[in-house]
Amino acid sequence: MGTSVTIIDAHHHVWDLSVRDQDWITGPELAPLRRDFTLADLEPRARAAGVTATVLVQTITEAQETPEFLALAADSDLVAGVVGWTDLTAPGITQELARLRELPGGEHLVGIRHQVQGEPDPEWLLRADVRRGLTAVAEAGLAYDLVVKPEQLPACVRAAAVLPGLTFVLDHLGKPPIADGAPEPWAGHVRALAALPNTVAKLSGLVTEADWAQWTVRDLRPYAEVALDAFGPERLMFGSDWPVCRLAASYEEVLDSAREVTSGLGADERREIFEGTARRVYGLSAP
Repeated sequence: MGTSVTIIDAHHHVWDLSVRDQDWITGPELAPLRRDFTLADLEPRARAAGVTATVLVQTITEAQETPEFLALAADSDLVAGVVGWTDLTAPGITQELARLRELPGGEHLVGIRHQVQGEPDPEWLLRADVRRGLTAVAEAGLAYDLVVKPEQLPACVRAAAVLPGLTFVLDHLGKPPIADGAPEPWAGHVRALAALPNTVAKLSGLVTEADWAQWTVRDLRPYAEVALDAFGPERLMFGSDWPVCRLAASYEEVLDSAREVTSGLGADERREIFEGTARRVYGLSAP
């Protein structure tokens, strides 16, 4: 795949620590992330790699982050969509989603995400107040990104089953245990989720689930192949997970690894993964 092919990076982040702390960046292992990462840092790398559009995804549970991201998208020729955060359990969530849409850059709001991986209740997604919020997300025509641990996947399956009108986007393939080399029970849960037609997944975040110091594409391939078999290219999308990926790999290495694990596919199938699925699921306009 050359740089002449359109590539959408469907998952990346930015943050400015002078504006807001990222309180999840703690300890020596994450120390490389404890600095500012801006669109100005990302854009030259993305452009050089052939990326023509991106989706900027929330990082923390903070209401003000989403308006900031929408404003960034409004001023950017690169960011085509924003997956933001809002309180799913708030009584006024329908009105809040409408308000976000009216803000500068509000037309770039394509999805909502919550840090479900940090919720102690493995069935948080099934709570009545959360389901009410997810229904509002669906009624607003937005997708819902799932950032979960493997043990939370059964709740994702049940949530997607009872909310067929909402498209669920599984971030990072549900964080498979690549470093442990133990695909089950993760693989079975992913297949169960993929059996539901209102689900898609991101081929993203895999390098940081592998051994950061010595991963190879061979380590990633079995997990990518589970996803390819379960979802198919038309329900998979590429995401870099920059700058978190930098813990294990450069932007270019992440993209190259995604190209390698999909190299056996046809040109049309690769086009789905690297552009078509993201454009369709998130309603992104053509460049």
